[in-house]
Parts: sequence; structure tokens; C-alpha cells
Amino acid sequence: MFSIRFINNMEPRNQTVFSEFFLLGLTDDPELQPLLFNLFLSTYLVTILGNLLVILAVSSDSHLHTPMYFFLSNLSFTDICLSTSTIPKMLVNIQAQIQSISYAGCLIQVCFVLIFVGLENFLLAAMAYDRYVAICHPLRYTVIMNAQLCGLLMVLSLLISIANALLHSLMVLRLSFCKDLNVPHFFCELAQVVKLACSDTFINNILVYVLACLLGGVPLSGIIFSYTQIFSSVLRMPSDSGKYKAFSTCGSHLSVVSLFYGTAVGVYISSAVSDSSRRNTMASVMYIVIPQMMNPFIYSLRNSDMHGALKKLIRRIPSFL
Repeated sequence: MFSIRFINNMEPRNQTVFSEFFLLGLTDDPELQPLLFNLFLSTYLVTILGNLLVILAVSSDSHLHTPMYFFLSNLSFTDICLSTSTIPKMLVNIQAQIQSISYAGCLIQVCFVLIFVGLENFLLAAMAYDRYVAICHPLRYTVIMNAQLCGLLMVLSLLISIANALLHSLMVLRLSFCKDLNVPHFFCELAQVVKLACSDTFINNILVYVLACLLGGVPLSGIIFSYTQIFSSVLRMPSDSGKYKAFSTCGSHLSVVSLFYGTAVGVYISSAVSDSSRRNTMASVMYIVIPQMMNPFIYSLRNSDMHGALKKLIRRIPSFL
């Protein structure tokens, strides 16, 4: 914490500028802190283990070296990174009974959360496109979904996500933070950090809404279009077995999409209709924590190929120990 003298209209004035933010977390009740620590530690470990198993299963089984599972393994890696960007700091704060996070640490957390949320958004759209090509254009699938296209989609998704995160982070750097830097969250969320600024945030707010609509709306529109075409194509299939097989290949992805966007919409609605910061924080847990933990279970339980690969991997583990 330090003091800086600013000059405005040739008249000096003192402002207290803080070098750290304070994450208020989910509750200030000390009796609930051990419960929260154990709950989030368990959630984090399950998320890491589940997604790591998916990555190992895909990489170890040659039958899964296809575009769909290429995107799935990258989605699992993204889920690991997103959880690691938020939960460990929360666990450290609970264990050490502190709430502070440095100014630089807060900006870094904002940046990484934006990168991995954006990347997950694009990966879900790429997976929807993969299912669209597989069902609507099966004879051209290997030609369209070649290694070059998959790599290009992955690189573009990463570059756009990084550019978006860096732009928002640089725009936050121009803001002045003077006092009352209490973030009503368990991590540094962009919207909450911008609200704490004592300088003009009009440009920041415009960027948040415009880029959120653009980078969220375009992939979501692509997903909706892909599944509209998929359902139309499946309904025209003559056999029930063909319809079931087509729907079964999309079931896991559709469940993940519903969980990701459903929780995101829930957070938006909660923040719009409620002024309770605690309630909004709890809603954000459903968006930033739960989908990343549930994705491996959805794919392993609803996908027979993934289920078989995981069984093979688990049988191999003792031989490596």
C-alpha cells in the first residue's frame, strides 16, 4: 500500500493507491472456511484427475486419434488450466486466512481466466462443427476434417482468446484504483475488477459487452447451426438404428455444451436480477468450477469408445508403477 500525488487541472490532490486487491470469497463465516477448503480441494483434485485421464486415454489409444478426440483432449487441458487459474489461489487464501491478491497477480488471473474461457468456447464450437461434418457429410469427413484444418482451428482459437484477454488486461491497466478494493468473488473477475475503478470505465464496459457478444455469440451461433443441420439430417435417416447411432455420437458434446452455456446464462441472469454479491459469486461457481469437473464424467460415461479407452488405461497403470 502506498501513496501517490496526482496533478489534475494544476491542483494537487492526494489519493491512496493500493497495491493489492482483497478477494472476499464465498463467505466471511470462519466456521465454514474448513468446509469450503475441503470441498474446493476435492473438486480441484477430481477436475485434474478426470481431465488428465481423458488426455492420457486419448493419447494412448490409436483408435481415438481422430479430430473429435483431438478437440476433446484440448478441451480437457483447457479445463485443467482454467481450474488452476482460480481454485489454488482460493485454497491458499482460505488456508492462510488472508484475502489479499497483488495487483499484478489479479491482472494475471483476469488474463488467464479470459484466455481459457474463450478457448473452451471456441473448442466447443469446433467440436460441434466436427459432428456436423461427420453426420451431414460422412463421405467427405476425412477430407474436410484433416490434420491441417484441426491444427488451424486450434491455433486460431488460441490466438483470438489470447488477443481478447490481452486487450482487456491492457485496458484495465489504464484504470485508477483508489480505495475499497474488495472483490466480491473468489477470483479476480474482469467485470468485478472494472467496477472498483475510480476512473472512467466507459470504454472498458463497451469492450466487455461488445467482445462478449462477438466472441461468445459467433461460436454459439455456429453450434446452434451445426445441431440444426444435424437434427435435420438425422430425422431424414430411414433406420432407427442409424438415428440412435448418430444421436449417440452427439450426446456427450451436447451435454457439455448445455452445461457450459447453461451455467453461463445462469450467471448472467443471476447478476441481472439480484444485487447480492454473494449470490452472484455462488452462481459463478456453477460456471467456472462445475463444468470443468463434470466434462470428463460426461464423456467417459456417455461415450463407449472413451469408456473402453479409460478401462484400458486404468488396467495399464499398475504396470507403470
